Amino acid sequence: MLRCIEPFSLSKWGYEDAADDEHGRFHRGLPPKTKGDYAFITHMIETLKNDTGRMGVVVPHGVLFRGSSEGKIRQQFIEENLLDTVIGLPEKLFFGTGIPAAILVFKKNKTDDTVLFIDASSDYESGSNQNKLTDENLAKIIETYNNREFVDKYAYVASLDEIKENDFNLNIPRYVDTFEPEAEIDLVAVRTERLALKNELASLESEMENYLKELGYGA
Repeated sequence: MLRCIEPFSLSKWGYEDAADDEHGRFHRGLPPKTKGDYAFITHMIETLKNDTGRMGVVVPHGVLFRGSSEGKIRQQFIEENLLDTVIGLPEKLFFGTGIPAAILVFKKNKTDDTVLFIDASSDYESGSNQNKLTDENLAKIIETYNNREFVDKYAYVASLDEIKENDFNLNIPRYVDTFEPEAEIDLVAVRTERLALKNELASLESEMENYLKELGYGA
């Protein structure tokens, strides 16, 4: 397994030479001149073994949904059944950037055409300058990855058709629903509390007025 953190959206990645790449790595298309994310991903995929190759790469979230040439390259990765898993991470995990990142896992010779989405963005140990994934957080991610099953508000296994319906957009909230409904407001209880506070305020004002009269300030 190749593990890598690519330079997030590097603006000078060698675009000028990519079109004539002697290794033919960019046959799916050229990434944008000012964002090298898919250049690094493409390079890593092209170095994998054809039968057992697999890799994990840490990327900014823009890689999941940006369009244009990046969208076309992402679509081809998915249609070639290379993408295995998308894991959303918490913010402030890495030095030098506070933005949340994601892990993309790619595999050669997958046994199905699904993509597992894991939203681990809320599970972390908070720090003043940097957050941390605990052993428990990591164990949960690994167990979910190995089980490859639906977990409410945490993981979802998407079919190729579902991803196509989303125009090959891999934005995690499109697949993992983490919405928490707001608690219903008891309007009767709120009104009762408001009246009680109003009566208490009136009592305090009356008491204060009596004190002022005793001190000779009242008219």
